[in-house]
Amino acid sequence: MTVKLICTSHTPLMGFGSPPEATEKHVRQVFQQLAEQIKDYDPQLIVIFAPDHFNGFFYDLMPAFCVGVRANAVGDWDIGKGPLNVPENTAKDLISALYNSGIDVAHSWRMQVDHGFTQPLMLLCQNLQRYPTIPIFINCAAKPLPTCRRAVELGRAVGQFLFTTDQRVLLLGSGGLSHDPPIPQMGQVPPEVEEGLIAGRNPTKEARQKRQIRVIKVGKSLARGENIVAPLNPQWDDELLRIFCSGDIRRLASLTEGGIAIQGGKGGQEIRCWIAAFAALSIYGEYKAQRHYYQPIKEWLAGMAMVSAQPVTQIGA
Repeated sequence: MTVKLICTSHTPLMGFGSPPEATEKHVRQVFQQLAEQIKDYDPQLIVIFAPDHFNGFFYDLMPAFCVGVRANAVGDWDIGKGPLNVPENTAKDLISALYNSGIDVAHSWRMQVDHGFTQPLMLLCQNLQRYPTIPIFINCAAKPLPTCRRAVELGRAVGQFLFTTDQRVLLLGSGGLSHDPPIPQMGQVPPEVEEGLIAGRNPTKEARQKRQIRVIKVGKSLARGENIVAPLNPQWDDELLRIFCSGDIRRLASLTEGGIAIQGGKGGQEIRCWIAAFAALSIYGEYKAQRHYYQPIKEWLAGMAMVSAQPVTQIGA
């Protein structure tokens, strides 16, 4: 009964934006180092908390949380495509355990996941099939959003279930930190754009490329100092990393949607995925965390961070 946690930012602009060569090289080196840790750890089960960017979940039916019993990656940004290796019986047992804990998650037998899930899986595990993986979606983009307190409750309930299993578990949290991608907002865009937010599944190749080009342009503009979106916030990111590493789950639960938006932009709401992962880890007792990387990378529209953690009593075991 062992557990390890890794939380990372994701950015689809890796490979499309152009930060200094040394910056990109360092990011990829740290991902590779964490991938080697995972290879040595050889998890028997991965549980990944991640958001969606209107590629798999839409306003026609938007859950706060959803557990995938079966899941398929849509392949946006050319970052992984095809089925995830979901252990169906374990996923169903987890869903039942969450219901019994008072967490009424949605569940899907045809979950579509995007780069929020696939980028960390591809960078850390090399492919989507290598390890049994249960995907847990957290709505971080489609207002109104679940509270951070509820993300903690979800994470703790997941941790309680995992604590009863006799498996080597890897918890992954994907998202953040501060960033403000050009995500359309209901009530602020033309009807045809709203329709895409409501029921935009399976877009044409041309439509997906058009959307991706828009994001690339925003990254280039931010790098030039043109603040057409909210700037990255290294001070806020640093404070968040300090809180995550300190184990102050209560402080994380107190964060508000409005406060996050002001400090971290629209994409900052994705820290709910880190919050849920750390809350799950906290069930195993006091933990020791290590901050592996942080850098605000304008070209990638992201405060890029990577952190790992494991229970104190497990260290050196």
